[in-house]
Amino acid sequence: MILQALNQYYDRLRADPEADVPEFGFGRQGVHFCLSLDRSGNLAGRPMDLRDEKGRPDRIEVPGPVVRTVGVASNFAWDNTGYVLGDDGGDNPERTARTHAAFKSLADEVLDGVDDEGARALLAFLADWDPARAQELPGWEDMVGLNVVFMLDGEPGFLHDRPAFRQAWREHLAANDEFETGRCLVTGEVGPIPPTHAKIKGVPGAQTAGASLISFNIDAAESYGKKQNLNSPVLERAAFGYATALNHLLAPDSPRKVQVGETTVVFWSDAPGEAEPFFGHAMGGKRAEDDGLTARLEGYLSAVARGKYPEALGRAETPFYVLGLSPNAARLSVRFWHVGTVGEMAENVGEHYRTLALQRRFDSEPEHPSPWQLLKELAPQRDAKNMSPLLFGQLVRSVVQGLPYPQTLLSAAIGRIRADKEVNYLRAAMIKAFLVRNRKQEIPMTLDTTNTNIGYRLGRLFAIVERIQEEAVPGANATVKDRFFASAAATPARIFPIIVKNAQHGLAKIRKDKPGWAVNLDKAIQEIVGGIDAATGFPASMASEKQGMFILGYYQQRQDFYTKKEKNTED
Repeated sequence: MILQALNQYYDRLRADPEADVPEFGFGRQGVHFCLSLDRSGNLAGRPMDLRDEKGRPDRIEVPGPVVRTVGVASNFAWDNTGYVLGDDGGDNPERTARTHAAFKSLADEVLDGVDDEGARALLAFLADWDPARAQELPGWEDMVGLNVVFMLDGEPGFLHDRPAFRQAWREHLAANDEFETGRCLVTGEVGPIPPTHAKIKGVPGAQTAGASLISFNIDAAESYGKKQNLNSPVLERAAFGYATALNHLLAPDSPRKVQVGETTVVFWSDAPGEAEPFFGHAMGGKRAEDDGLTARLEGYLSAVARGKYPEALGRAETPFYVLGLSPNAARLSVRFWHVGTVGEMAENVGEHYRTLALQRRFDSEPEHPSPWQLLKELAPQRDAKNMSPLLFGQLVRSVVQGLPYPQTLLSAAIGRIRADKEVNYLRAAMIKAFLVRNRKQEIPMTLDTTNTNIGYRLGRLFAIVERIQEEAVPGANATVKDRFFASAAATPARIFPIIVKNAQHGLAKIRKDKPGWAVNLDKAIQEIVGGIDAATGFPASMASEKQGMFILGYYQQRQDFYTKKEKNTED
């Protein structure tokens, strides 16, 4: 199903003139230098350096490229200097001689009988070229081992882009009979089945040369005497299609991917529209360069959070796909695969934001935080490099499929709060979302004084005690939160008798200047303590879910204080 969806996406991209994806038999490759030939096949001028100011190669469309293992396999009309010029700077001249011979042989085979002056020039060059001359080329030290293409002197464009070259290469591919035939699992057609597929690039942590989505290279993985990818037969054209589509999604500037560490999520739909940028925006992908589009996407998020479907996302029944990948040595592992519709995706994203909904402390805080923003809040030092790739993949899957959130989300949020004693909007929102979805708790956006959950009530009580200290001892070096927050949430019976008693001393100080405020604070304490079962008293310990409620009660009580203070200031 994954390969079928990717192959269909490739067909959609080919129909889109703005997508700029190569046709079957061609691909994008980094090329470093270009050799110019005259009509007689002689080198004309210095090699042209195609690299940018940072030394990065120019990624251009070329025939192929071939998939190499340990054998000799040449590309057509371009390759590294070992193949093209017979010198790769290495210490194995016998192998280099074979690679150069393979390059010449393929060019002779493909261009045989082609009536084109560029073809004649290239064949003449190869017939006359002596690899010993390679080191005499200007700038050879920079060129050796890198990829090289050709052009005809005085004419624009590369030789491999000339219509005659492209047509000759297409005919060569059509006549290729080197592969065994079989029935394709993707298209159902019978045709040549390549033993290996193109490498997938752009997944952090995978090999720099790329990794395989499908690969069989040990006997234990093979069946019925079939070797390599004949165990999972895919037509050459279909293999090219899925690999090209996936590499397009994983391109460095792709707006259809989100990455955290070594976890990469790509997504696409069956029809063009704003569903793809909407989902990318919701997940924390690459920010749209168009400010108008960004504003529209935020509007769509607000709409789905209210349960409304934005018509601009297209037909709700349009299929929508999400694929999670991670590296595994020379292969890629599929973390999750989701097939749904645009409408289902929008509904699940909206439901996610409804479970997250919580009163914000500051207007600058994101109303619709992405998974990336949420998990960065849980990373040590809030450093994106410390974010958990595993938790990111699990969270995205929960959002996309409307599944319960991972259990580790709650423990990670509580653990981070215990570590740095900071309870903020994003952390509290994650805890609320977990408890609402996973434990079916009913938690409003703002303070709920009727909530009888012991964790919630004790969190409120702690916030009141902290407020009393702030009023009575402003600027204290060690606050009650610094000293007791984590232990009060975990072992209330050991901590609360101490801090409630100390709060009474603080109330005595407040009564001198603000007697009315002291009365209100004391009433709040008595209301909460009075609601605790006298027979059991403060619980000896609280499990993680009650600690989560403790944090929510604390956060919402603090927010209530801030809200009242701001209101009084305005009045």
